[in-house]
Amino acid sequence: MKAVRYHEYGTSDVLRYEEAPRPVPGPQQVLVKVAGTSFNPVDAGIRGGYLAQVYQVSFPHIPGVDVAGTIAEIGADVNGWHIGDAVVAFLPLDADGAAAEYALVPAEALAAAPSTVPLADAAALPEPALTAWQALFEIAGLTTGQSVFINGASGAVGGYAIQLAKHAGAHVTATARDRDTERLRGLGADHIVDYVDYGSSPIRVDGAPFDVVLNLVSTTDEQTDALISLVADGGFHVGTMVFGPQDPPRGVRTQRVFVRSDAAQLAELVNRVDDGRLRIEIADRRPLSEAAAVHDDSDHGRLHGKTLLVPTGR
Repeated sequence: MKAVRYHEYGTSDVLRYEEAPRPVPGPQQVLVKVAGTSFNPVDAGIRGGYLAQVYQVSFPHIPGVDVAGTIAEIGADVNGWHIGDAVVAFLPLDADGAAAEYALVPAEALAAAPSTVPLADAAALPEPALTAWQALFEIAGLTTGQSVFINGASGAVGGYAIQLAKHAGAHVTATARDRDTERLRGLGADHIVDYVDYGSSPIRVDGAPFDVVLNLVSTTDEQTDALISLVADGGFHVGTMVFGPQDPPRGVRTQRVFVRSDAAQLAELVNRVDDGRLRIEIADRRPLSEAAAVHDDSDHGRLHGKTLLVPTGR
C-alpha cells in the first residue's frame, strides 16, 4: 500500500510518500480502508520530536491521528463490527496513523461514521471535536447560563468549541481575525474580539469575567496570567498548548487538556453531526501524496482551517 512515513524526527522534509506493508489486524483490532485522514498540529509536534518524551513512536512512522473509512478486515475478539462498516476513530498517538491507504484501529476506539456528510469529511471530526468536548465539559464543567471566552477560535478546535458551548446554553465570546468573524458568528459565537491586548493592565474584554476561558494558542507565562485575570472567581482556565500557573488567585482552577480517544463521546459527536447540531468545516482537501507540503504549510503558518488528506482514488 501507499503511505506517508518518516524514518527520523525532523522538518517536513523527512516525510516520504512510499510503499509500506499493508498491516494485519491483531486481537481487538480492525483494518480500515482509509477514506480520509486530516492534519492536526500534534502530527507536526510528534514528527518534529517535540513530544518524544510523551509519545514514543517507532520508525518508520505513519502520521495521522484521525481516520474515516470502511472496515476491510477484522481481528480476533472484535464484536459488534462488520466488514464494510463505515467508521471514524481517534488513533493512539504512539502508534502508526492513518496517512495511508489502510490503517489499524483499536476496536475500542471505533464509532459509526456520520451518515449526513461524505465519509472522508468525517476525518475532520475526532481529534479537534474530542478536544473541545473534553476541555469544556470534562475539565471545565461548562453548564447552561455560563459564559466562555475562547482565545484563538478560528481553528478546528475553536469551531467545535463554539458550537458545543452554544448548544450547551453558554454565552460565547471568541477571538478571531476579521476574515473569520462571519463564519464564527454562523457557528454560534455571540461576540467576536479581533485580538487580545496583552499590553493593557488589566486586560479588557467585553463580557468579562468569564466562567471558562479556553486558550487555544501558545501564550507566554505573562500572557497566560493575563488571560486568567479574565476568569471569574472560582472559574476555570483550560489550555491546549500551555499550562497555567500552579497556584492561580481567586480560586481559579487551571488545567491543560491532553485529548484522549473516547468512542462513546465520539459517537455522541457523530449524532450531533447527523442531527444538524454540529457542523464539520473543511478548508482544503489534498491528496495524501501532498502530506509533506501540508506539514510545511503548517510549520510556516500558511495553513488556515482544517485540511483533509485523501488517498488517491478515494
